Amino acid sequence: MLKENYFKTTQVLLERVYLQNQAEIERLAPLVAKSIAEGGVMHTFGSGHSEIIGREMVGRAGGLVCVSAILDMTGGFIENLEGYGRELAARYDRNHGLKEGEFIIVISNSGKNCSPIEIAEYAKEKGLKVIALTSVGMAQKVKTTHPGGKMLHEIADYVFDNCGSFGDAIVELHEKGKFAGPTSTMAGAMLINLLQMEILDELQKLGVDAPLLRSQNTEGAMEANRDLARSYKGRLSKPL
Repeated sequence: MLKENYFKTTQVLLERVYLQNQAEIERLAPLVAKSIAEGGVMHTFGSGHSEIIGREMVGRAGGLVCVSAILDMTGGFIENLEGYGRELAARYDRNHGLKEGEFIIVISNSGKNCSPIEIAEYAKEKGLKVIALTSVGMAQKVKTTHPGGKMLHEIADYVFDNCGSFGDAIVELHEKGKFAGPTSTMAGAMLINLLQMEILDELQKLGVDAPLLRSQNTEGAMEANRDLARSYKGRLSKPL
């Protein structure tokens, strides 16, 4: 019973996510495509479990090669230590470069924690455009831990809403008041791939060959992928 409930509820949710974010994706994709056409890199950051969504874009068969992730080796353990996010961003900047005119997707379901907000702020100071991927509904019900007093979606240039429930669980258990069945990962992964599909459409309109990674399990893919990666030498977090 619970699995059927979860399946049906997530189907409805994903339809809502698609419709609610469609206009923002279509507004954003031409700008990202232009940046990529000019040799730009798209960056990601997600603290804790949200890192999974950022990693979905990096070194992914069927995805853009020019995506690089800021990784938190503590797994989000100290994401509310003031200043830590800025140090993460600064170290990544030194190693891979955060360049004016590029884009960064910062992922935080609640949008309240210090590290994602600090990384967004650092990126904006460097001239990047920030895309927040968050649950706007949850963000409106919690208080930020950042001393600036703002939530992630309030400082971002663009916002993707994963339409998640408070606490990121949608199925009420037999015991009333207890919920299971998270949705933020599936909704987030769908959103970033919808964005990539729209970017690919825009690159085609510009007459630009999309820098797409091929599955290493197909013939000639490793060589083709490495050839692509040479254009971004030193800028990608995942070596190819």
